[in-house]
Amino acid sequence: MARLSVIKRLANIYYNMFLSFIRVIKFSLQDVSRNIWLSLVTVIILILALFTINMLLTVKVIGDMAVEAIKEKIDVNLYLKPGASEDKILALKTKINNLNEVKNVEYISNADALKNFKEKHQDNPEILEALRELNINPLTPTLVIKPENLDVFDNLINRLNALDADIIESRNFTNYKALLDKINNITSKVTEAGIFLSAIFVMITILVIYNSVRVAIYTHRRQITIMKLVGASNCFIQMPYLISSLIYTFFGVGAIMLIFYPFLTLLQPYLETFFVGYNINLITFFYGNIFTIFGIQFLAAALINMFASLIAVRKYSRV
Repeated sequence: MARLSVIKRLANIYYNMFLSFIRVIKFSLQDVSRNIWLSLVTVIILILALFTINMLLTVKVIGDMAVEAIKEKIDVNLYLKPGASEDKILALKTKINNLNEVKNVEYISNADALKNFKEKHQDNPEILEALRELNINPLTPTLVIKPENLDVFDNLINRLNALDADIIESRNFTNYKALLDKINNITSKVTEAGIFLSAIFVMITILVIYNSVRVAIYTHRRQITIMKLVGASNCFIQMPYLISSLIYTFFGVGAIMLIFYPFLTLLQPYLETFFVGYNINLITFFYGNIFTIFGIQFLAAALINMFASLIAVRKYSRV
């Protein structure tokens, strides 16, 4: 009998807790709906803050992808004389391949170069027609050299410039380092501007949440007084306003997901046009990391909103 009494008592406690939770949710929804315009402004400010943060992330991802893609394509071309013998070419390839700064060397014969050229310009009949009119192969054999990494690029250029081989016709040393520095510099400046804008929007969000809670408490001051008179705890009185901040966060993050993915769909073709030949796909990145990206944003926004709400309810709920 004693055990049965304890079980009933626990059941009543849990039932009352469940009812209290339901009432808290109900009061939160009522608070959001009764102050619908203030709630709408709060959500819009939150959406703007999240959009700025996601744009900042987008720029960072584009910069990182561009840098990695360029690093993969970094190479040095040595154009050889058309009449160079195969033995001399292979001997030069072996000599270069033995350099510490070199990852690998690929030999492209003039026949292979012509084949690659035709495949690259297969959609341009004017170029192919001009090539046929020449009736000769104007392309030269090439050694394509991949550096071990970008740090040794300058040393590799110096070593290749020091090569004394009569079969080398010309050298093509693109300044990849300057290009990467420029991309990193642009990304860094945009990131700084994005952080500044994000901080502004976060501060505005805190102020709007704080003000919305203050207005809601002022509106319900008589109801709060009655609740205190009948013995409601401070936790029960304050919880609806904290839950309201979570509701704002839920709608804000949900809205930014609905807005941002169509925005990425519109942005992707322009990226493919700008970064021709580089595999930069923002949609794949965001879909692959959807739970991580927006989960972290939801937690961060929820903590900020609840922090602002907590300050407001502790100050203004002392009716």
